Amino acid sequence: MITISHVILSPQGLHARPIAQLCRCSLDHASAITVATHGNEADARDMVALMGLDARAGDELIITVEGPDEEPCAAAIRELCATAL
Repeated sequence: MITISHVILSPQGLHARPIAQLCRCSLDHASAITVATHGNEADARDMVALMGLDARAGDELIITVEGPDEEPCAAAIRELCATAL
């Protein structure tokens, strides 16, 4: 299991475009990806659940990756965090 911590830098918070990118990334990998903030968590494959997190600028996301391809999956998520979140 790999845990990634990321603070949302975008003034718009976690909105539709980065959520769609995160969902696409999660569908490209076999590992389970969970995103948590403020005590709530969502499966990264579920756009509606991710929107329901209501994550805003400055909020910390805890992203957990667990599965057979967790190393490349975590690397892809780290890159996504650096460019889109």
